[in-house]
Amino acid sequence: MIDLRPVGYIIGLLISVLGVAMLIPMALDFHRGDEHWRAFLESAIITIISGALLAMASQNALRKTLTLQQSFILTSGVWLALPFFGSLPFMIGAPGVSFTDAYFEAMSGMTTTGTTAFPDLDVLPWGTNLWRAILQWLGGLGIVIVAMIFLPVMKVGGMQYFRSEGFDTLGKILPRAMDISTQMIRIYVGLTVLCATVYAALGMTAFDAVVHALTTMSTGGFSNYNASFGVYKGAPEYASSVFMLLAAMPFIRFIQLTQGHVAPLWRDPQVRAFLRWNLYAILMIVAYRMIRHEASLLPTLREVTFNVVSTFTGTGYASEDITKWGHMAFVVLIIVGLIGGCTASTGCSVKVFRYLILFEAIKTQIRRLHSPHRVEPVRFDHRQIPEEVVNSVVSFFSFFILTFGLLIVGLSLTGLETQTAMTAAWTAIANVGPAWGPEVSPTGSINAFPEPAKWLMILGMFLGRLELLSVLVLLLPRFWRE
Repeated sequence: MIDLRPVGYIIGLLISVLGVAMLIPMALDFHRGDEHWRAFLESAIITIISGALLAMASQNALRKTLTLQQSFILTSGVWLALPFFGSLPFMIGAPGVSFTDAYFEAMSGMTTTGTTAFPDLDVLPWGTNLWRAILQWLGGLGIVIVAMIFLPVMKVGGMQYFRSEGFDTLGKILPRAMDISTQMIRIYVGLTVLCATVYAALGMTAFDAVVHALTTMSTGGFSNYNASFGVYKGAPEYASSVFMLLAAMPFIRFIQLTQGHVAPLWRDPQVRAFLRWNLYAILMIVAYRMIRHEASLLPTLREVTFNVVSTFTGTGYASEDITKWGHMAFVVLIIVGLIGGCTASTGCSVKVFRYLILFEAIKTQIRRLHSPHRVEPVRFDHRQIPEEVVNSVVSFFSFFILTFGLLIVGLSLTGLETQTAMTAAWTAIANVGPAWGPEVSPTGSINAFPEPAKWLMILGMFLGRLELLSVLVLLLPRFWRE
């Protein structure tokens, strides 16, 4: 029987921390004289007490290490429990929505997806919009730590490859987690402060700069405007593109940078491919738009750069209606959304690393067909890739495509149009943000979706953010017997 008390203790502490974070938007609304601060105070009290009680009830089983099974349960448990408590301010206060919409918004925030169920963001209290941004910022930090510490140990989707990067945590998850988390928080906070400072210098109000910095560095994409980033056209789009690219790069390289090691960042095949593929997508769409629509070069380059980077990194900001760019541009954006950022970043979707491994595996298999008696190992970054890593990556792709297809079918059965079902499944499983279709409001809200569709998207966001396999393994009866 698996001892769940160590897992409960950690989740309880994190719930309490989430409750303390609610005091920030509470203080903002109180300062502004908005009565909505009472909703945050009530939510904070409920959250802090609930988390403290869970932690106290489980602390007698606290250990210095977690077993592999407990690690799987912890990663899923955190992303189920925190959105539940994070949704309380949305139900108790503004906008006073149903549990489904509130949980959808909180899950979209914690998974850094960025799809909203709220019909009108412009009228929400400042505290509510700040809380949405905080949820994304905390979710972005959490997923980086999970990707750097837990997934390599759990051997999910080929992530065991990164245990050789100096972060071998097998058998000592919690002690090593504290070291890595401390370094990670410093870098994450530093980049967020720098991003907010740049935004403010380029003309954003202080509040808007903070909200958008939180959701940029988390590649979350929540904005406090219905028009998303379209409110700040021009230089802020270029600045945002730079910070979104940074947020979607491996944070392990930033840790190495702080230690004086510059070369690993540029030599990382992931980083080089990620930047190169972004450039290819931008050039393709710019050329297409200029030929098809005879558009001006500089405005087109700015619009395309921002929206491609936003989609590629899974941030989900929008400054233009990309459906007006033409079918080819739309298809390119769908494809880049299914690629995503680098491993151990706040970026989402499949990840560049897995595509590179898949391409190498395909090339190796073709060479083996040509010379069947020749020993031809799969190599990545001049290193031989173990067969278990290749198999894990291929399994991940198989489950990703299967889940994506099932989500499209499931959403279609709820009554959504085909385009809506496809883009809603895409945005959920890849944690990208935007969706398009007749049922999507002009502001990008999915508020009009039927409840079953929203819960299917919640499931898709949850599975996509936690790398599918780390959740699906919990469904095996064998997992609970060992």
